[in-house]
Amino acid sequence: MSDDETPHQHQPLTLNRHTTTANVPLDAPAPPAATGPAPWLLRLVAVGLVLTALNLRPAITSLGALLEEVRDGLHMSGSVAGVLTSVPPLCFAVFGIMAPRLARRFGPGAVVCAGMAAITAGLLIRPLVGSTAGFLAASALALMGIAVSNVLMPVIVKRWFPDRVGSMTGLYSMALALGTSLAAAVTVPMTSALGGSWKAGLGIWAVLGAAAILPWIPLVRDRRGTRGQPAVQQHQDTPVLRITRSRTAWALACFFGLQATAAYITMGWMPQIFRDAGVSAGTAGVLLAVTMAMGVPLAFVIPRAAARMRNQGPIVVVLGTCGLIGYAGLYLAPAGGAWAWALLLGIANCAFPLALTMIGMRSRSGAGVVRLSAFAQSTGYLISIPGPLLVGVLYQHSGGWGLPIALMAGLMVPQMAAGILAGRDRTIEDES
Repeated sequence: MSDDETPHQHQPLTLNRHTTTANVPLDAPAPPAATGPAPWLLRLVAVGLVLTALNLRPAITSLGALLEEVRDGLHMSGSVAGVLTSVPPLCFAVFGIMAPRLARRFGPGAVVCAGMAAITAGLLIRPLVGSTAGFLAASALALMGIAVSNVLMPVIVKRWFPDRVGSMTGLYSMALALGTSLAAAVTVPMTSALGGSWKAGLGIWAVLGAAAILPWIPLVRDRRGTRGQPAVQQHQDTPVLRITRSRTAWALACFFGLQATAAYITMGWMPQIFRDAGVSAGTAGVLLAVTMAMGVPLAFVIPRAAARMRNQGPIVVVLGTCGLIGYAGLYLAPAGGAWAWALLLGIANCAFPLALTMIGMRSRSGAGVVRLSAFAQSTGYLISIPGPLLVGVLYQHSGGWGLPIALMAGLMVPQMAAGILAGRDRTIEDES
């Protein structure tokens, strides 16, 4: 069945290179013009994308800004704190792989709506528990909502905005970077304004999560694709992809995983690196915010530029080089050049929107993007799990940041290699 056909429905006769005017009755009505989603619905989806993206990192970066206070309040060791910074990629890997099946069953809008509700609940609960185990469980609930939404963002863009993948990916990537940097910048001063309790400073972000639920409510029962075709039928009409046979899919998963490793090490540990170098807690939070804020303009520019390029390898190399210089600066003069290193690492972190853009470009179909997004993100987050944990262990046992920073810089080299392979002009359908 083609994209324009539905069961028990006759298609109007139209002229094409296989028909003549003799086949068409003179009094036949003109075929109806193809219609897409209503403009108000597209605007609602765009608002939902932006609000959702704003909520995909504050649960993590707000914790990074107050990690020392949380460690003291819950009596965590450095190794346990390392486990805490490894929880996000673990949850993203475990729960993200469930997103395609949930989207087919309930529709992407409903799953993202539930994801925003899980984020809100987790952020409300975790400041109220008094144990490390309870804190981890509540954090996992919020991260579960982030995980499914992470996977479905490229899917929703591909379905609702198939002709604007680059610009819409840039829009929500920019919002994601904005939410990340805001949480890093204002959590410490907001905590002070709320009486100095780290519990209040973390819990206040649930308000933003509640706001993100609203735009998805009208779409909870909407299970259609961009052309009004049922989502289930779209998957049935698409040939089964053996995605594990695709070298591009594996390269993209490795690139995603290594950039996620760098990002979560940065979000979880960079403020502590600066604080140990003599920088105040407030300034360390602002430095992390600067790193994250670099993604606001660049997350909009890079996907648009990448979508116009046949090969995204040159962008991968530029971002990786900035990361290597930034890590070298953290090793040699963490306090003296703090602002420069924060800027350079912020540029390097823009490998994330580049990876999302490549996910949308490396498949020819919406169903292929669903499979590739779930595979690349879930596998990638599995790859990223040991990184933050290993940094915590190295920091505790070496008594300094030399070895952890060397690890961060060393991982940038395979990240660049995987990104160059993933950026080649080909699709998973050609390889699977």
